[in-house]
Amino acid sequence: MAAEVLAAAGRRVSVFEAMPTFGRKFLLAGKSGLNITHSEDYGRFRTRFGASNGRLAAALDGFTPADIRAWAEGLGTQTFVGSSGRVFPTVMKASPLLRAWLKRLAEMGVTLLPRHRLLSLTPGGGLFETPDGEREIRADAMLLALGGASWPRLGSDAAWVAGLRHQGIAIADFRPANCGFDVNWSDAFRSRFAGEPVKAVRLTSEAGVTQGEFVISRHGVEGSLIYGHAAALRDRLDRDGVAALQLDLAPGRSLERVAAALERLPARTSLSNRLRRAAGLEGVKAALVRECAPAIAEADPAEQAAAIKALPVPLLRPRPIEEAISSAGGIAWAGIDAGYMLTARPGTFVAGEMIDWEAPTGGYLLTACLATGRAAARGIDRWLDEGSGVR
Repeated sequence: MAAEVLAAAGRRVSVFEAMPTFGRKFLLAGKSGLNITHSEDYGRFRTRFGASNGRLAAALDGFTPADIRAWAEGLGTQTFVGSSGRVFPTVMKASPLLRAWLKRLAEMGVTLLPRHRLLSLTPGGGLFETPDGEREIRADAMLLALGGASWPRLGSDAAWVAGLRHQGIAIADFRPANCGFDVNWSDAFRSRFAGEPVKAVRLTSEAGVTQGEFVISRHGVEGSLIYGHAAALRDRLDRDGVAALQLDLAPGRSLERVAAALERLPARTSLSNRLRRAAGLEGVKAALVRECAPAIAEADPAEQAAAIKALPVPLLRPRPIEEAISSAGGIAWAGIDAGYMLTARPGTFVAGEMIDWEAPTGGYLLTACLATGRAAARGIDRWLDEGSGVR
């Protein structure tokens, strides 16, 4: 995105990519359809970035979800709004968009250099490992878009952190975001229900209350409903060492209705029948109640109803950052000016996930990455005009 903006402004631009091909994480994001942005009201969209809402606002205003859809259409990719409000390419793939994009950049005169890995920053540029050996490359300005720490096999391995810290740049440690969590399942529950979806539940955490579904994994819990609460649950674990999901397994029935239904059942009714007849719980939902409230069979109807409507699922830890969809942490906003330049290193700019911000899934992550790339490019263009004036 930055290369496209700068080339359009008449700058001579080279893009250095450590991997053999471009856009590997972009392609992974498109494996299930490329959720490129979200169609919700833009005023609400701008609030999805937590503590970074203020710092990201100008970048997002400069490249809104509507702008992204128009940009994709300009590259021959039509988009549509899914039932959840998420926006996808009609072809449900990332590769046609990426191919068209790289072709456009080449036609604009952008030099694309794969297999060029940044080893260290130098006073006028950077030292790169290239197919022809190490080479120092100097530039009037440099943009770093080195990624966070999730999915390191695709290139974002956070290897850059030590070098920038050595130059006095403040960087918050990376942590998993939009991730699953480990739960200490019993062997019997794990062997029977790993991979099973838990549908139509309401989840409560410090992030609020949302309804949807998640998946029981061999290690714990995964899925979009969990990811929406991951930051709050992770921070709670970091702060207190304990955290729990609170699940309403029968969101269509009130607590009073469930309690009354349980009260009407004969005392001799088995727990399986009580859960099914009073709350409609069978299969994995009924097993979850047994797993997380082991004394429920001996509980009175009011206590049983409370467990069904607010079942705590204790969490051990987030899944490893290598498995996370995205990461929290990175370069502190305090060291980045309004044009996305590092204040400790004039002429060096940053964008994307290497900055300390996070967002839920749903198109927000990709939108902000693209928007910060464009914002950094505009910052570079202004800085060059104010400085050397080189074009």
